Amino acid sequence: MVKYITKRILIMIPTILFVIFIIFFILHFMPSSPGRIILGMNATEAEVEAVNDQLGYNDPILVQYVNYIKNALQLDFGDSYQYSKPVFRVLLPKFPVTLKLALLSMLVACVIGIPIGIVSAVKKYSLADTASTVIAMLFSSIPSFFFGVLMILLFSLKLKWLPSNGLGTWKNYIMPVLTLALPTAAYLSRLTRTTMIDTMKQDYVRTAKAKGCHPTRVIFCHALRNAMMPVVTQIGMSLAGLLGGAIITEQVFGLPGFGTVCLTAIQNKDTPVIMASVIFLSALFMLVILLMDIVYAFLDPRVMYKTVE
Repeated sequence: MVKYITKRILIMIPTILFVIFIIFFILHFMPSSPGRIILGMNATEAEVEAVNDQLGYNDPILVQYVNYIKNALQLDFGDSYQYSKPVFRVLLPKFPVTLKLALLSMLVACVIGIPIGIVSAVKKYSLADTASTVIAMLFSSIPSFFFGVLMILLFSLKLKWLPSNGLGTWKNYIMPVLTLALPTAAYLSRLTRTTMIDTMKQDYVRTAKAKGCHPTRVIFCHALRNAMMPVVTQIGMSLAGLLGGAIITEQVFGLPGFGTVCLTAIQNKDTPVIMASVIFLSALFMLVILLMDIVYAFLDPRVMYKTVE
């Protein structure tokens, strides 16, 4: 297991460097310079050039890239142009909101989607299976931001049950969590159904049934473990996507999260914040995938052995 994890971590290093390389060169060709962004439109060219020289913006681009990597290895990602303080002092206070939103959404999606998928597979072509398929298609086809607006109109403006924006109590999380969780649950239910149906056709499942195993034991002890492997992978991908893709939902519900800060940085061309947020989310995405790979290896040890070899 140690060799397996070490190999996966070593693969992450060149991936992070490649991400930094791509984002750095893309942002370098933005039409405005750091000095102009920091000082504003009323500053003179001499003042702008002085700030650019101080920040090393006028150095060759490869020199800037190497210097950025050196500073990043020391956890120095520069200062925000907008807030004039280290970027992680801007980003990290906002991340717990996004993390809580993503984890709660993924938990709700799993609690709803996986059991429905199991029931649909066991009762294939029944009324429950048909109804779950129709509902899953409905929630999968509605854009999350539009679904969030509909929930605000119904539960906040019409029924006045829940707050429409901000972050005051636990009630503020209900609609954002459901907005992200229900489409994910719809996909998980369909994936769980498909993998369970395929698994139930395998020889070892038929053998367990022939030996007189209780149907519940056949489903949960023999079929579900193997059927869950693709689902676990999708859970990891969905969680990583929720951590980086909740920007629109945070905007709709007015949540002061990580996505809101990133969007503001993009609007204000705050390059250090954009760079740090992309690197942070990329590293987090790869850590989540690493965690899912470890879980996958526990579910199917053959994966770990093949990778190590």
